[in-house]
Amino acid sequence: MIANQLTKKDSKLSMAHMWVAFISLLIGGLMGLLQTLVRTGRFTLPFGIDYYQILTVHGVILALVLTTFFIIGFQFSLMSKTVGMSDRERVWAWIAFWVMLVGTIAAATMILLGKASVLYTFYAPLAAHPIFYFGLTLVIVGTWIACFVNFHQLYKWKKANKGEKSPLLAFMVVINMIIWFISTIGVAATVLIQFIPWSLGIVDEINILVSRTLFWYFGHPLVYFWLLPAYMAWYGIIPKIIGGKIFSDGLARLAFILFLLFSIPVGFHHQLLEPGIDPFWKYIQVVLTFAVAIPSLLTAFSMFATFETAGRAKGFNTLFGWFKALPWKDVRFFAPMVGMIAFIPAGAGGLVNASNQLNLVVHNTIWVTGHFHLTLATTVILTFFGISYWLVPVLTGRKLDEKTNRLGIIQTIVWAIGMFFMSGSMHIAGLLGAPRRSAFSEYNGSEQVTEWIGYQYGQAIGGSILFIGIIIMMYTFIYMTFFAPKGVEEFPIAETAEDAEPTPMIFENWRLWIGIAVVLIAFAYTIPFIDIIQNSPPGSPTFKGLIGNS
Repeated sequence: MIANQLTKKDSKLSMAHMWVAFISLLIGGLMGLLQTLVRTGRFTLPFGIDYYQILTVHGVILALVLTTFFIIGFQFSLMSKTVGMSDRERVWAWIAFWVMLVGTIAAATMILLGKASVLYTFYAPLAAHPIFYFGLTLVIVGTWIACFVNFHQLYKWKKANKGEKSPLLAFMVVINMIIWFISTIGVAATVLIQFIPWSLGIVDEINILVSRTLFWYFGHPLVYFWLLPAYMAWYGIIPKIIGGKIFSDGLARLAFILFLLFSIPVGFHHQLLEPGIDPFWKYIQVVLTFAVAIPSLLTAFSMFATFETAGRAKGFNTLFGWFKALPWKDVRFFAPMVGMIAFIPAGAGGLVNASNQLNLVVHNTIWVTGHFHLTLATTVILTFFGISYWLVPVLTGRKLDEKTNRLGIIQTIVWAIGMFFMSGSMHIAGLLGAPRRSAFSEYNGSEQVTEWIGYQYGQAIGGSILFIGIIIMMYTFIYMTFFAPKGVEEFPIAETAEDAEPTPMIFENWRLWIGIAVVLIAFAYTIPFIDIIQNSPPGSPTFKGLIGNS
Protein backbone atom coordinates (compact mmCIF):
# COMPACT_ATOMS: atom_id res chain seq x y z
CA MET A 1 0.00 0.00 0.00
CA ILE A 2 1.31 3.46 -0.92
CA ALA A 3 1.90 5.81 2.02
CA ASN A 4 -1.13 7.94 2.86
CA GLN A 5 -3.34 5.72 0.69
CA LEU A 6 -6.02 3.19 1.52
CA THR A 7 -6.03 -0.26 -0.04
CA LYS A 8 -7.97 -0.57 -3.29
CA LYS A 9 -10.57 -2.73 -1.55
CA ASP A 10 -11.17 -0.15 1.17
CA SER A 11 -11.23 2.66 -1.39
CA LYS A 12 -13.84 0.85 -3.46
CA LEU A 13 -16.04 0.38 -0.40
CA SER A 14 -15.97 4.05 0.60
CA MET A 15 -16.37 5.21 -2.99
CA ALA A 16 -19.56 3.15 -3.39
CA HIS A 17 -21.05 5.13 -0.51
CA MET A 18 -19.91 8.41 -2.11
CA TRP A 19 -21.73 7.56 -5.34
CA VAL A 20 -25.03 7.00 -3.55
CA ALA A 21 -24.54 10.21 -1.56
CA PHE A 22 -23.89 12.41 -4.59
CA ILE A 23 -26.67 10.90 -6.70
CA SER A 24 -28.95 11.63 -3.73
CA LEU A 25 -27.66 15.22 -3.68
CA LEU A 26 -28.73 15.73 -7.29
CA ILE A 27 -32.18 14.15 -6.91
CA GLY A 28 -32.96 15.73 -3.55
CA GLY A 29 -31.61 19.11 -4.64
CA LEU A 30 -33.86 19.15 -7.70
CA MET A 31 -36.87 18.41 -5.49
CA GLY A 32 -35.85 21.26 -3.18
CA LEU A 33 -35.65 23.67 -6.12
CA LEU A 34 -39.14 22.66 -7.26
CA GLN A 35 -40.47 23.22 -3.73
CA THR A 36 -39.19 26.79 -3.60
CA LEU A 37 -40.65 27.52 -7.03
CA VAL A 38 -44.06 26.14 -6.07
CA ARG A 39 -44.11 28.26 -2.91
CA THR A 40 -43.98 31.44 -5.00
CA GLY A 41 -47.47 30.67 -6.32
CA ARG A 42 -46.19 31.22 -9.87
CA PHE A 43 -45.15 27.66 -10.72
CA THR A 44 -47.23 24.50 -11.05
CA LEU A 45 -45.70 21.04 -11.00
CA PRO A 46 -46.10 19.13 -14.30
CA PHE A 47 -47.50 15.64 -14.94
CA GLY A 48 -49.77 15.72 -11.88
CA ILE A 49 -46.81 15.55 -9.49
CA ASP A 50 -47.87 16.57 -5.98
CA TYR A 51 -46.03 19.12 -3.83
CA TYR A 52 -45.98 16.86 -0.77
CA GLN A 53 -44.57 14.06 -2.87
CA ILE A 54 -41.50 16.12 -3.80
CA LEU A 55 -41.29 17.46 -0.24
CA THR A 56 -41.00 13.88 1.04
CA VAL A 57 -38.39 13.00 -1.61
CA HIS A 58 -36.38 16.11 -0.72
CA GLY A 59 -36.42 15.44 3.02
CA VAL A 60 -35.85 11.69 2.99
CA ILE A 61 -33.25 11.62 0.20
CA LEU A 62 -31.14 14.49 1.53
CA ALA A 63 -31.59 14.32 5.30
CA LEU A 64 -31.49 10.53 5.60
CA VAL A 65 -29.95 8.93 2.50
CA LEU A 66 -27.25 11.42 1.47
CA THR A 67 -26.04 11.97 5.01
CA THR A 68 -26.09 8.33 6.08
CA PHE A 69 -24.21 7.02 3.06
CA PHE A 70 -21.65 9.83 3.09
CA ILE A 71 -21.03 9.52 6.83
CA ILE A 72 -20.65 5.76 6.84
CA GLY A 73 -18.42 5.83 3.74
CA PHE A 74 -16.24 8.57 5.28
CA GLN A 75 -16.08 6.77 8.62
CA PHE A 76 -15.08 3.50 6.96
CA SER A 77 -12.17 5.36 5.36
CA LEU A 78 -11.14 6.85 8.72
CA MET A 79 -11.30 3.46 10.45
CA SER A 80 -9.39 1.73 7.65
CA LYS A 81 -6.70 4.41 7.82
CA THR A 82 -6.30 4.48 11.61
CA VAL A 83 -7.05 0.96 12.89
CA GLY A 84 -7.34 -1.14 9.72
CA MET A 85 -10.06 -3.34 8.23
CA SER A 86 -9.87 -7.11 7.90
CA ASP A 87 -11.32 -9.08 4.99
CA ARG A 88 -14.13 -10.37 7.19
CA GLU A 89 -15.00 -6.86 8.38
CA ARG A 90 -14.98 -5.67 4.78
CA VAL A 91 -17.46 -8.38 3.78
CA TRP A 92 -19.83 -7.26 6.53
CA ALA A 93 -19.32 -3.64 5.51
CA TRP A 94 -20.45 -4.51 1.97
CA ILE A 95 -23.45 -6.39 3.37
CA ALA A 96 -24.35 -3.23 5.32
CA PHE A 97 -24.07 -1.17 2.14
CA TRP A 98 -26.33 -3.42 0.08
CA VAL A 99 -28.94 -3.78 2.82
CA MET A 100 -29.06 0.03 3.14
CA LEU A 101 -29.24 0.47 -0.63
CA VAL A 102 -32.07 -2.03 -1.09
CA GLY A 103 -34.00 -0.33 1.72
CA THR A 104 -33.38 3.09 0.19
CA ILE A 105 -34.62 1.98 -3.24
CA ALA A 106 -37.74 0.41 -1.72
CA ALA A 107 -38.66 3.51 0.28
CA ALA A 108 -37.80 5.91 -2.56
CA THR A 109 -39.87 3.91 -5.05
CA MET A 110 -42.97 4.21 -2.88
CA ILE A 111 -42.42 7.97 -2.54
CA LEU A 112 -41.97 8.42 -6.29
CA LEU A 113 -45.12 6.39 -6.95
CA GLY A 114 -47.07 8.73 -4.69
CA LYS A 115 -47.68 6.01 -2.11
CA ALA A 116 -45.66 7.57 0.70
CA SER A 117 -46.15 11.34 0.72
CA VAL A 118 -45.74 11.46 4.50
CA LEU A 119 -42.99 14.10 4.69
CA TYR A 120 -39.55 13.71 6.25
CA THR A 121 -40.97 13.04 9.73
CA PHE A 122 -43.55 10.47 8.45
CA TYR A 123 -45.92 11.57 11.21
CA ALA A 124 -48.97 9.47 11.98
CA PRO A 125 -51.86 9.52 11.21
CA LEU A 126 -50.59 10.01 7.63
CA ALA A 127 -49.97 6.48 6.37
CA ALA A 128 -47.55 5.28 3.70
CA HIS A 129 -47.46 2.01 1.79
CA PRO A 130 -46.04 -0.80 3.98
CA ILE A 131 -43.06 -1.18 1.60
CA PHE A 132 -41.96 2.35 2.59
CA TYR A 133 -41.70 1.29 6.22
CA PHE A 134 -40.02 -2.01 5.35
CA GLY A 135 -37.50 0.01 3.32
CA LEU A 136 -36.77 2.27 6.28
CA THR A 137 -36.30 -0.81 8.45
CA LEU A 138 -33.71 -2.22 6.05
CA VAL A 139 -31.82 1.08 6.03
CA ILE A 140 -31.66 1.03 9.83
CA VAL A 141 -30.58 -2.63 9.93
CA GLY A 142 -27.85 -1.87 7.39
CA THR A 143 -26.52 0.96 9.53
CA TRP A 144 -26.51 -1.32 12.58
CA ILE A 145 -24.30 -3.77 10.70
CA ALA A 146 -21.96 -0.87 9.89
CA CYS A 147 -21.99 0.11 13.58
CA PHE A 148 -20.80 -3.31 14.68
CA VAL A 149 -18.13 -3.39 11.98
CA ASN A 150 -16.71 -0.15 13.41
CA PHE A 151 -17.04 -1.41 16.99
CA HIS A 152 -15.15 -4.59 16.08
CA GLN A 153 -12.43 -2.64 14.28
CA LEU A 154 -11.64 -0.61 17.40
CA TYR A 155 -12.01 -3.66 19.67
CA LYS A 156 -9.51 -5.57 17.54
CA TRP A 157 -7.06 -2.64 17.58
CA LYS A 158 -7.28 -2.21 21.35
CA LYS A 159 -6.77 -5.93 21.86
CA ALA A 160 -3.55 -5.72 19.83
CA ASN A 161 -2.44 -2.47 21.53
CA LYS A 162 -3.32 -2.99 25.18
CA GLY A 163 -2.95 0.03 27.42
CA GLU A 164 -2.54 2.45 24.51
CA LYS A 165 -4.73 5.42 23.71
CA SER A 166 -6.98 4.68 20.73
CA PRO A 167 -6.48 6.81 17.59
CA LEU A 168 -8.51 10.01 17.95
CA LEU A 169 -10.49 9.65 14.72
CA ALA A 170 -11.34 6.01 15.45
CA PHE A 171 -12.49 7.05 18.94
CA MET A 172 -14.73 9.71 17.38
CA VAL A 173 -16.22 7.30 14.83
CA VAL A 174 -17.16 4.82 17.54
CA ILE A 175 -18.76 7.55 19.69
CA ASN A 176 -20.86 8.65 16.70
CA MET A 177 -21.96 5.12 15.92
CA ILE A 178 -22.89 4.46 19.56
CA ILE A 179 -25.11 7.57 19.45
CA TRP A 180 -26.63 6.35 16.18
CA PHE A 181 -27.25 2.81 17.44
CA ILE A 182 -28.87 3.88 20.71
CA SER A 183 -31.05 6.54 19.08
CA THR A 184 -32.23 4.41 16.15
CA ILE A 185 -33.70 1.91 18.61
CA GLY A 186 -36.51 4.46 19.00
CA VAL A 187 -37.33 4.82 15.31
CA ALA A 188 -36.94 1.07 14.77
CA ALA A 189 -39.42 0.44 17.58
CA THR A 190 -42.06 2.79 16.20
CA VAL A 191 -41.68 1.47 12.65
CA LEU A 192 -41.70 -2.24 13.56
CA ILE A 193 -44.19 -2.22 16.43
CA GLN A 194 -46.51 0.60 15.35
CA PHE A 195 -46.28 1.69 11.71
CA ILE A 196 -45.90 -1.63 9.88
CA PRO A 197 -48.81 -3.47 11.62
CA TRP A 198 -50.92 -0.30 11.28
CA SER A 199 -50.17 0.20 7.57
CA LEU A 200 -50.84 -3.50 6.87
CA GLY A 201 -54.22 -3.28 8.60
CA ILE A 202 -53.24 -5.79 11.29
CA VAL A 203 -54.20 -3.19 13.88
CA ASP A 204 -56.83 -0.51 13.39
CA GLU A 205 -55.28 2.39 15.28
CA ILE A 206 -51.92 3.92 16.14
CA ASN A 207 -50.96 5.81 19.29
CA ILE A 208 -49.85 9.08 17.75
CA LEU A 209 -48.15 10.55 20.83
CA VAL A 210 -46.10 7.40 21.37
CA SER A 211 -45.05 7.35 17.70
CA ARG A 212 -43.95 11.01 17.78
CA THR A 213 -42.10 10.56 21.04
CA LEU A 214 -40.18 7.58 19.66
CA PHE A 215 -39.47 9.49 16.45
CA TRP A 216 -37.98 12.47 18.30
CA TYR A 217 -36.06 10.16 20.64
CA PHE A 218 -34.26 9.41 17.36
CA GLY A 219 -34.83 12.69 15.51
CA HIS A 220 -32.66 15.02 17.55
CA PRO A 221 -29.66 12.69 18.05
CA LEU A 222 -29.83 12.36 14.26
CA VAL A 223 -28.65 15.99 14.11
CA TYR A 224 -25.49 15.04 15.99
CA PHE A 225 -24.98 11.97 13.83
CA TRP A 226 -24.77 14.46 10.95
CA LEU A 227 -22.69 16.99 12.84
CA LEU A 228 -20.04 14.80 14.50
CA PRO A 229 -18.38 13.69 11.22
CA ALA A 230 -17.96 17.40 10.45
CA TYR A 231 -16.37 17.77 13.90
CA MET A 232 -14.09 14.83 13.06
CA ALA A 233 -12.84 16.77 10.05
CA TRP A 234 -12.52 19.99 12.04
CA TYR A 235 -10.58 18.37 14.89
CA GLY A 236 -8.57 15.72 13.09
CA ILE A 237 -8.16 16.83 9.46
CA ILE A 238 -8.23 20.64 9.22
CA PRO A 239 -5.17 21.18 11.50
CA LYS A 240 -3.08 19.12 9.07
CA ILE A 241 -4.40 21.08 6.08
CA ILE A 242 -3.50 24.45 7.62
CA GLY A 243 -0.04 23.27 8.63
CA GLY A 244 -0.83 23.11 12.34
CA LYS A 245 -1.51 20.50 14.99
CA ILE A 246 -4.44 19.43 17.14
CA PHE A 247 -4.69 21.86 20.06
CA SER A 248 -5.78 19.22 22.58
CA ASP A 249 -6.51 15.54 22.02
CA GLY A 250 -8.13 15.32 25.45
CA LEU A 251 -10.45 18.27 24.84
CA ALA A 252 -11.58 16.75 21.54
CA ARG A 253 -12.40 13.45 23.23
CA LEU A 254 -14.20 15.23 26.08
CA ALA A 255 -16.39 17.08 23.58
CA PHE A 256 -17.42 13.82 21.91
CA ILE A 257 -18.13 12.14 25.26
CA LEU A 258 -20.38 15.07 26.21
CA PHE A 259 -22.26 14.62 22.94
CA LEU A 260 -22.73 10.94 23.82
CA LEU A 261 -24.13 11.87 27.22
CA PHE A 262 -26.39 14.79 26.29
CA SER A 263 -27.46 14.37 22.67
CA ILE A 264 -30.06 11.60 23.13
CA PRO A 265 -32.32 12.50 26.12
CA VAL A 266 -33.45 15.79 24.53
CA GLY A 267 -36.25 14.85 22.11
CA PHE A 268 -39.01 16.54 24.11
CA HIS A 269 -37.77 19.98 23.05
CA HIS A 270 -39.28 19.13 19.66
CA GLN A 271 -42.56 18.44 21.44
CA LEU A 272 -42.85 21.49 23.68
CA LEU A 273 -46.32 22.27 22.32
CA GLU A 274 -47.36 18.60 22.22
CA PRO A 275 -50.18 17.87 24.71
CA GLY A 276 -49.97 14.79 26.89
CA ILE A 277 -46.36 15.23 28.08
CA ASP A 278 -45.80 16.46 31.63
CA PRO A 279 -44.19 19.96 31.59
CA PHE A 280 -41.64 18.89 34.22
CA TRP A 281 -40.10 16.33 31.85
CA LYS A 282 -40.11 18.83 29.01
CA TYR A 283 -38.17 21.17 31.31
CA ILE A 284 -35.64 18.44 32.16
CA GLN A 285 -34.97 17.75 28.49
CA VAL A 286 -34.69 21.46 27.66
CA VAL A 287 -31.97 21.72 30.32
CA LEU A 288 -30.15 18.74 28.78
CA THR A 289 -30.55 20.35 25.34
CA PHE A 290 -28.77 23.48 26.54
CA ALA A 291 -26.05 21.24 27.99
CA VAL A 292 -25.30 20.06 24.43
CA ALA A 293 -24.11 23.60 23.67
CA ILE A 294 -21.11 22.99 25.94
CA PRO A 295 -19.21 20.59 23.63
CA SER A 296 -19.97 22.91 20.69
CA LEU A 297 -18.44 25.83 22.59
CA LEU A 298 -15.45 23.65 23.50
CA THR A 299 -15.06 22.86 19.80
CA ALA A 300 -15.18 26.55 18.85
CA PHE A 301 -12.47 27.31 21.43
CA SER A 302 -10.32 24.38 20.30
CA MET A 303 -10.57 25.20 16.59
CA PHE A 304 -9.71 28.87 16.93
CA ALA A 305 -6.88 27.98 19.31
CA THR A 306 -5.60 25.64 16.60
CA PHE A 307 -5.89 28.38 13.97
CA GLU A 308 -4.12 30.96 16.11
CA THR A 309 -1.33 28.57 17.13
CA ALA A 310 -0.70 27.60 13.50
CA GLY A 311 -0.69 31.25 12.37
CA ARG A 312 1.67 32.40 15.09
CA ALA A 313 4.03 29.49 14.31
CA LYS A 314 4.27 30.97 10.81
CA GLY A 315 5.31 34.37 12.18
CA PHE A 316 1.95 36.17 12.25
CA ASN A 317 2.19 37.52 15.79
CA THR A 318 -0.22 40.48 15.82
CA LEU A 319 -3.57 40.20 17.59
CA PHE A 320 -5.46 38.93 14.54
CA GLY A 321 -2.60 38.50 12.11
CA TRP A 322 -2.83 34.73 12.40
CA PHE A 323 -6.21 34.99 10.65
CA LYS A 324 -4.41 36.04 7.46
CA ALA A 325 -2.16 32.98 7.70
CA LEU A 326 -5.06 30.59 7.14
CA PRO A 327 -5.10 28.96 3.66
CA TRP A 328 -8.20 30.73 2.34
CA LYS A 329 -7.40 29.67 -1.23
CA ASP A 330 -7.36 25.96 -0.32
CA VAL A 331 -10.88 24.56 -0.74
CA ARG A 332 -10.15 21.77 1.76
CA PHE A 333 -10.05 24.52 4.39
CA PHE A 334 -12.29 27.16 2.82
CA ALA A 335 -15.45 25.05 2.45
CA PRO A 336 -15.43 23.70 6.04
CA MET A 337 -14.51 27.15 7.38
CA VAL A 338 -17.55 28.73 5.73
CA GLY A 339 -19.55 25.91 7.34
CA MET A 340 -18.03 26.74 10.76
CA ILE A 341 -18.96 30.41 10.38
CA ALA A 342 -22.53 29.45 9.43
CA PHE A 343 -22.74 27.39 12.61
CA ILE A 344 -22.67 30.56 14.71
CA PRO A 345 -26.17 31.76 13.68
CA ALA A 346 -27.28 28.14 13.27
CA GLY A 347 -26.38 27.33 16.87
CA ALA A 348 -28.06 30.49 18.13
CA GLY A 349 -31.22 29.51 16.24
CA GLY A 350 -31.09 26.09 17.85
CA LEU A 351 -31.15 27.68 21.30
CA VAL A 352 -34.22 29.65 20.22
CA ASN A 353 -35.97 26.47 19.11
CA ALA A 354 -35.15 24.73 22.38
CA SER A 355 -36.36 27.60 24.60
CA ASN A 356 -39.89 27.08 25.85
CA GLN A 357 -40.95 30.74 25.55
CA LEU A 358 -39.18 31.56 22.26
CA ASN A 359 -40.34 28.30 20.73
CA LEU A 360 -43.91 29.57 21.07
CA VAL A 361 -43.08 32.20 18.43
CA VAL A 362 -41.36 29.97 15.85
CA HIS A 363 -42.92 26.55 16.43
CA ASN A 364 -44.12 24.90 13.22
CA THR A 365 -43.16 27.96 11.14
CA ILE A 366 -40.70 27.99 8.28
CA TRP A 367 -38.16 29.50 10.71
CA VAL A 368 -37.51 25.89 11.79
CA THR A 369 -36.85 24.90 8.16
CA GLY A 370 -34.45 27.83 7.81
CA HIS A 371 -32.59 26.72 10.95
CA PHE A 372 -32.45 23.16 9.60
CA HIS A 373 -30.88 24.42 6.37
CA LEU A 374 -28.25 26.42 8.25
CA THR A 375 -27.18 23.46 10.37
CA LEU A 376 -27.43 20.50 8.00
CA ALA A 377 -27.43 22.09 4.55
CA THR A 378 -24.70 24.63 5.32
CA THR A 379 -22.47 23.69 8.26
CA VAL A 380 -22.58 19.94 7.71
CA ILE A 381 -22.88 19.77 3.93
CA LEU A 382 -20.17 22.35 3.23
CA THR A 383 -17.85 20.39 5.53
CA PHE A 384 -18.78 17.21 3.67
CA PHE A 385 -17.98 18.97 0.38
CA GLY A 386 -14.64 20.08 1.84
CA ILE A 387 -13.92 16.47 2.81
CA SER A 388 -14.85 15.30 -0.70
CA TYR A 389 -12.23 17.49 -2.37
CA TRP A 390 -9.43 15.42 -0.83
CA LEU A 391 -11.21 12.13 -0.05
CA VAL A 392 -12.51 11.39 -3.55
CA PRO A 393 -9.02 11.82 -5.11
CA VAL A 394 -7.60 9.58 -2.35
CA LEU A 395 -10.21 6.91 -3.15
CA THR A 396 -9.79 7.14 -6.93
CA GLY A 397 -6.01 7.49 -7.11
CA ARG A 398 -6.09 11.03 -8.48
CA LYS A 399 -4.86 14.48 -7.48
CA LEU A 400 -6.64 17.54 -6.17
CA ASP A 401 -5.48 19.81 -9.00
CA GLU A 402 -5.87 23.54 -9.52
CA LYS A 403 -9.06 23.10 -11.54
CA THR A 404 -10.75 21.11 -8.78
CA ASN A 405 -9.66 23.63 -6.18
CA ARG A 406 -10.93 26.57 -8.24
CA LEU A 407 -14.29 24.89 -8.89
CA GLY A 408 -14.57 24.10 -5.19
CA ILE A 409 -13.95 27.72 -4.17
CA ILE A 410 -16.59 28.90 -6.67
CA GLN A 411 -19.05 26.24 -5.52
CA THR A 412 -18.60 27.19 -1.87
CA ILE A 413 -19.24 30.87 -2.59
CA VAL A 414 -22.30 30.05 -4.72
CA TRP A 415 -23.62 27.77 -1.96
CA ALA A 416 -23.10 30.40 0.74
CA ILE A 417 -24.89 33.08 -1.31
CA GLY A 418 -27.79 30.76 -2.15
CA MET A 419 -28.21 29.74 1.47
CA PHE A 420 -28.02 33.36 2.63
CA PHE A 421 -31.05 34.18 0.49
CA MET A 422 -33.01 30.98 1.10
CA SER A 423 -32.39 30.38 4.78
CA GLY A 424 -32.50 34.09 5.57
CA SER A 425 -35.89 34.41 3.86
CA MET A 426 -37.16 31.36 5.74
CA HIS A 427 -36.12 32.80 9.10
CA ILE A 428 -37.80 36.15 8.45
CA ALA A 429 -40.96 34.61 6.97
CA GLY A 430 -41.16 32.29 9.96
CA LEU A 431 -41.09 35.24 12.36
CA LEU A 432 -43.99 36.67 10.35
CA GLY A 433 -45.96 33.46 10.82
CA ALA A 434 -45.36 31.60 7.54
CA PRO A 435 -46.00 27.87 8.13
CA ARG A 436 -43.65 25.03 7.33
CA ARG A 437 -44.56 21.84 5.44
CA SER A 438 -47.18 23.63 3.32
CA ALA A 439 -47.36 24.51 -0.37
CA PHE A 440 -48.31 27.99 -1.59
CA SER A 441 -51.59 29.28 -0.26
CA GLU A 442 -53.19 32.71 0.08
CA TYR A 443 -55.27 31.43 3.01
CA ASN A 444 -58.45 32.91 1.52
CA GLY A 445 -56.88 36.32 1.07
CA SER A 446 -55.58 36.65 4.62
CA GLU A 447 -53.79 39.97 5.10
CA GLN A 448 -51.00 38.30 7.06
CA VAL A 449 -49.99 36.29 4.01
CA THR A 450 -48.98 39.49 2.19
CA GLU A 451 -46.29 40.02 4.81
CA TRP A 452 -44.40 36.84 3.98
CA ILE A 453 -45.12 36.22 0.28
CA GLY A 454 -42.15 38.32 -0.83
CA TYR A 455 -39.83 36.20 1.26
CA GLN A 456 -41.11 33.11 -0.57
CA TYR A 457 -39.70 34.69 -3.73
CA GLY A 458 -36.45 35.11 -1.81
CA GLN A 459 -36.52 31.40 -1.04
CA ALA A 460 -36.95 30.63 -4.74
CA ILE A 461 -34.01 32.87 -5.65
CA GLY A 462 -31.86 31.19 -3.02
CA GLY A 463 -33.03 27.72 -4.06
CA SER A 464 -32.14 28.44 -7.69
CA ILE A 465 -28.64 29.60 -6.73
CA LEU A 466 -28.20 26.52 -4.54
CA PHE A 467 -29.17 24.23 -7.42
CA ILE A 468 -26.46 25.89 -9.53
CA GLY A 469 -24.11 25.01 -6.66
CA ILE A 470 -25.30 21.39 -6.83
CA ILE A 471 -24.61 21.25 -10.58
CA ILE A 472 -21.09 22.61 -9.99
CA MET A 473 -20.54 20.06 -7.21
CA MET A 474 -21.76 17.16 -9.36
CA TYR A 475 -19.49 18.24 -12.22
CA THR A 476 -16.56 18.49 -9.83
CA PHE A 477 -17.33 15.06 -8.34
CA ILE A 478 -17.38 13.48 -11.83
CA TYR A 479 -14.16 15.31 -12.74
CA MET A 480 -12.39 14.19 -9.53
CA THR A 481 -13.52 10.61 -10.11
CA PHE A 482 -12.63 10.16 -13.78
CA PHE A 483 -10.67 13.07 -15.25
CA ALA A 484 -8.37 14.65 -12.64
CA PRO A 485 -4.66 13.86 -13.08
CA LYS A 486 -3.66 10.48 -11.67
CA GLY A 487 -1.43 10.54 -8.64
CA VAL A 488 -1.20 10.15 -4.87
CA GLU A 489 -3.28 12.57 -2.83
CA GLU A 490 -2.56 12.97 0.89
CA PHE A 491 -4.96 11.54 3.46
CA PRO A 492 -4.52 14.45 5.90
CA ILE A 493 -4.59 13.26 9.50
CA ALA A 494 -3.25 15.76 12.02
CA GLU A 495 -0.94 15.11 14.95
CA THR A 496 -1.45 16.46 18.46
CA ALA A 497 0.62 19.45 19.57
CA GLU A 498 3.73 18.48 21.57
CA ASP A 499 2.85 20.78 24.48
CA ALA A 500 -0.76 19.59 24.77
CA GLU A 501 -1.85 18.17 28.11
CA PRO A 502 -1.86 14.34 28.27
CA THR A 503 -5.18 12.70 27.51
CA PRO A 504 -6.74 11.12 30.62
CA MET A 505 -7.11 7.37 30.11
CA ILE A 506 -10.54 7.49 31.77
CA PHE A 507 -11.81 8.67 28.37
CA GLU A 508 -11.13 5.12 27.16
CA ASN A 509 -13.50 3.63 29.76
CA TRP A 510 -16.34 2.77 27.38
CA ARG A 511 -18.44 0.97 30.00
CA LEU A 512 -18.45 4.09 32.19
CA TRP A 513 -19.56 6.54 29.50
CA ILE A 514 -22.09 4.26 27.85
CA GLY A 515 -23.45 3.41 31.30
CA ILE A 516 -23.89 7.09 32.23
CA ALA A 517 -25.57 7.73 28.85
CA VAL A 518 -28.04 4.89 29.44
CA VAL A 519 -28.82 6.16 32.95
CA LEU A 520 -29.49 9.68 31.62
CA ILE A 521 -31.76 8.32 28.90
CA ALA A 522 -33.65 6.15 31.38
CA PHE A 523 -34.06 9.11 33.73
CA ALA A 524 -35.32 11.43 30.98
CA TYR A 525 -37.71 9.00 29.29
CA THR A 526 -38.89 6.14 31.55
CA ILE A 527 -41.45 7.92 33.75
CA PRO A 528 -42.88 10.25 31.07
CA PHE A 529 -43.09 7.40 28.55
CA ILE A 530 -45.03 5.22 30.99
CA ASP A 531 -47.32 8.18 31.66
CA ILE A 532 -47.82 8.73 27.91
CA ILE A 533 -48.84 5.10 27.39
CA GLN A 534 -51.18 5.01 30.39
CA ASN A 535 -52.92 8.32 29.66
CA SER A 536 -52.90 8.56 25.87
CA PRO A 537 -55.98 9.74 23.98
CA PRO A 538 -57.71 7.28 21.62
CA GLY A 539 -55.63 5.99 18.73
CA SER A 540 -56.08 6.99 15.10
CA PRO A 541 -56.88 5.00 11.95
CA THR A 542 -54.80 5.49 8.81
CA PHE A 543 -55.28 8.64 6.76
CA LYS A 544 -54.49 8.22 3.09
CA GLY A 545 -54.96 10.58 0.19
CA LEU A 546 -55.19 13.74 2.30
CA ILE A 547 -51.63 14.76 1.53
CA GLY A 548 -50.52 13.92 -1.97
CA ASN A 549 -51.57 10.54 -3.24
CA SER A 550 -50.29 8.51 -0.30
